[in-house]
Amino acid sequence: MSIDVGDKAPQFSLPGSGDETISLPTDGSTSTVLYFYPKDDTPGCTVEAKDFTALADDFAELNCMIVGASKDTPAKHDKFIAKHQLNVKLVSDETGLLMENYGVWVEKNLYGRIYMGIERATYLIGADGNIKNIWRKVRVKGHAAKVLEAAKGLTLS
Repeated sequence: MSIDVGDKAPQFSLPGSGDETISLPTDGSTSTVLYFYPKDDTPGCTVEAKDFTALADDFAELNCMIVGASKDTPAKHDKFIAKHQLNVKLVSDETGLLMENYGVWVEKNLYGRIYMGIERATYLIGADGNIKNIWRKVRVKGHAAKVLEAAKGLTLS
């Protein structure tokens, strides 16, 4: 499935860290950064989560919720959050349905081995539920700051 800027964001309600069920807000009050990452506690994924955590207060001032999604279990998310003192919500998409809905469950190629995996991608979803920006094949360094700048633009429109 492919979704584009301007499309309605696929809804979700998934188990998250801390025994919380996390859903995409539907009341028009909050925008959302939804970022997909391969696996808890790996180098790139840890840096990305820490970078979003470092900017969490700035996102909160914009009334923007940060949600990370991977196939890891809620228990694994809890350990990841505790180990790195993360301040982001993490959802568990063990079935992969959310990833398929957002088009990030893709064919990958590593040293000639072809397999299915999670493409590191981020979606900025406005309070109206529409996709405002998409970053695909994300390079972690500086990414959270770029997303924050785009989120600031939402408050001006």
